[in-house]
Amino acid sequence: MEEINRQAVAFEKFDAYNQKDPNSIVWEGTTHPREYFLALKLHEWILRINPEASEALLLASRSQHIGRWEIPRDSYAPGREPYLKWRRDLAHYHAQKTAEILMDSGYSEEEIARVQEIILKKRLKLDSDVQTMENALCLVFLAFQYEEFHQLHSAEKVVNILRKSLLKMDGTGHQFALGLNYTPEGLTHIKEALSLLNKA
Repeated sequence: MEEINRQAVAFEKFDAYNQKDPNSIVWEGTTHPREYFLALKLHEWILRINPEASEALLLASRSQHIGRWEIPRDSYAPGREPYLKWRRDLAHYHAQKTAEILMDSGYSEEEIARVQEIILKKRLKLDSDVQTMENALCLVFLAFQYEEFHQLHSAEKVVNILRKSLLKMDGTGHQFALGLNYTPEGLTHIKEALSLLNKA
């Protein structure tokens, strides 16, 4: 009972923090704080992929991108290297914020370190929890952001981004990805990206 209450407290704190996101996302006619909505969907995907997901993975799912709006992309210079640095800095920021909330919720340093490993996606392809997280992150993008995204960019750019994302996923992730509903154009890009993976 204590662990259940502790987890519920952490979820409540994560959700309250993400509800402060000034950016919004509209889904099925309803407007939500962006990171709050995406965190809930990430949590749902984790459970869909692995109904027996560990507590550490569930905690990471609700805090993976916590406070993301506080370090905007335009606070870094344009270009690939500044972009990669922004991504690294963001990941460590999420891990730090998560640690503060988990400590305040009664978790031990060892438990917190495990959640941070998942948030930082250490040992991808080797750690099953990290792999499930990567699958879920990609599926959230495909399910809730991809259709709008691919309409704003060239087919070549979209396929290249999809190829990189699908490369990080495993066979389970690919199966879920192919089971989503896409427009004909969106599905064409997905299949082309997968075909490039199969040729590699």
